[in-house]
Amino acid sequence: MRPSVNEAPELAVRWTGVGVETGFVAREDGFDLRFAGRTVLRHRPACPAVAIGRGDPAITMFRGNYRIEDSPEPLAAPADWALYEDAVVLSDRAGPAVRLGLVGNRLTVAALRPGADRLTVRFAAEPDEAVWGGGEQMSYLALNGRRFPIWTSEPGVGRDKSTALTRRMDEEGMAGGDYWTTNYPQPTFLTARWLAVHLAEACYSVLDFTDPAHHVVEAWRSEAVFELFADTGPIGLVGQLSTRFGRQPELPDWAIGGAIVGLKAGTDSFARLERFLAAGTAVSGLWCEDWAGIRETSFGRRLFWDWHVGARSAARYPDLTARIAALRERGIRFLAYANPYLAADGDLFAEGLAGGHFALRQDSDEVYLVDFGEFDCGVVDFTRAETRAWFAERVLAREMLDRGMAGWMADFGEYLPTDVRLADGSDPMEAHNRWPVLWAEVNAMALASRGLTGEALFFMRAGYSGVQAQCPLLWAGDQSVDFTRHDGIGTVLTGALSAGLVGNAYSHSDCGGYTSLHGNVRSAELLRRWAELAAFAPVMRSHEGNRPDDNLQYDSAPELLACFARWSRVHAALAPYVRHLAGEARATGLPLQRPLFLHYPADPALHAVQDQYLYGADLLVAPVIEAGQTARPVVLPGEGVWRHVWSGADLAAGTHVVAAPFDQPPVFYRPDSAFAALFAALPEALAA
Repeated sequence: MRPSVNEAPELAVRWTGVGVETGFVAREDGFDLRFAGRTVLRHRPACPAVAIGRGDPAITMFRGNYRIEDSPEPLAAPADWALYEDAVVLSDRAGPAVRLGLVGNRLTVAALRPGADRLTVRFAAEPDEAVWGGGEQMSYLALNGRRFPIWTSEPGVGRDKSTALTRRMDEEGMAGGDYWTTNYPQPTFLTARWLAVHLAEACYSVLDFTDPAHHVVEAWRSEAVFELFADTGPIGLVGQLSTRFGRQPELPDWAIGGAIVGLKAGTDSFARLERFLAAGTAVSGLWCEDWAGIRETSFGRRLFWDWHVGARSAARYPDLTARIAALRERGIRFLAYANPYLAADGDLFAEGLAGGHFALRQDSDEVYLVDFGEFDCGVVDFTRAETRAWFAERVLAREMLDRGMAGWMADFGEYLPTDVRLADGSDPMEAHNRWPVLWAEVNAMALASRGLTGEALFFMRAGYSGVQAQCPLLWAGDQSVDFTRHDGIGTVLTGALSAGLVGNAYSHSDCGGYTSLHGNVRSAELLRRWAELAAFAPVMRSHEGNRPDDNLQYDSAPELLACFARWSRVHAALAPYVRHLAGEARATGLPLQRPLFLHYPADPALHAVQDQYLYGADLLVAPVIEAGQTARPVVLPGEGVWRHVWSGADLAAGTHVVAAPFDQPPVFYRPDSAFAALFAALPEALAA
């Protein structure tokens, strides 16, 4: 039985009615928590809203891949309850077990039992209520029916336990991944009641949507804060989340005005760039990730993780600063690469060691070295303010920005081990998910130090709650060079759409994919389809992959080079529209690539559509992401007509099978758009 009002006379008890908009509501058989007119929690003795426990974790990490297991001891699932003015206390026979308090939109759930460090909170769900979010999810846009552990890590190779490649990668180092593994998780979910719940903690957690009656959040903490958001529709809700997590600056004009060509061939990169230009490619930048040197490993050609212009860089890129300036005079930016680790056999390692800039072993003052695949690196300890300032100035600003570089890939951020000793004394289990945000902050500090925020550009794959305020551009990570369902070309669409819902306006991918292992190599078909897709993203950037010598490149054959050139021109022609969308993103928080339901929320059939998207409100893109496909079904939402870009034919709203030969991916626009003339001219850009 719950305590009665008379059993707690010293506390002001609020018995609120059914119509309350926000607050705890007493029922005959329990209580509800309502927020903005929506029931968020339902507590009934037969189904308690909160359970607590004590964990017994076992964590294994190998090269950024994690196995996290737990054998928790249940402590309480208390059924009795007492409702006070702004809180509820849940009890069982052993006494008070959990306190829930609501202040504004912040719900605090706290275990009251000694030793409790596991919370399970069951949020209310309505029948057939669609759920999205979870950060950058690569396999599923709608999360219903599945569990999603929230832990930044390598996403794995294959990401599908039924495939031979995934199983082999698991055997070789836990590296196969699964549908939920991602560089950028976030414990935020949105529902079709236009309600969002965000776990405002960095701990390991799980979003569990396997029970249609509840949206369950598991958190490895004794106390956790959940932030609640609600709106009349998805556009306003996404805008609220963007405001909460921070909005990116608008992309610079140069980044959207053509393709960034990725080459890592030393000085030969400059000669190869000329071939792209001669083929008619609209080039905005040259990206050479190997600027600091390379090392060969069994995985493929890796970079030498020593981010400065030293002997290795000078041997591979002599006169680099002068070459960067010469490209800039031609309107072409130079971009590079960095990550938050330093190779133990590199020059900067000694400088970092002398400055106390590395995370240490727990049992000694030795630097904690991480195996990154046949070479060891120190983890730069960004919990220390002096270290953040050192890396931002010494590496990113002086070695890169001051040499005229316009940006870089800010790679990694997921590898923080759970047994390091950090300068601020924080628990590495809590610091792990925060690490990508700290890494983003360091990069943003470097840009700000030179007054280049919004002009220079770094892009990241790793993330967590709050990275939005620091990182101007996401990239979708290391897809396999294929059409596979969980690790191929199509995952970049799902990643962009899911990340966009939680405040990330801009996303793009490695055009052509990245990971080539065990005989899995690029096909000409894949390269052509990826160029078509990349043209309709905010940034178009190619990549040679981890095994460039084994794979086709865009300059491997004249027809592939011509293909890339054609779609780079389409990308450049869209720049005025992208600039408009960037301004919209800054003002409202809307992402550029949007799920169909964002503008058409009344149609439940659109809730799980993830193989096509709205590029802004006026353009609909349905890329070809299956091998051998020359036609595909396309959903044209809403009412009225959509105009086919390549033929000019109008189709009524509804589902159609649309021809999709090479160079004609299904793309449609609204004829009444202010940008209709620009869209109608895209075939001319393609043919120029």
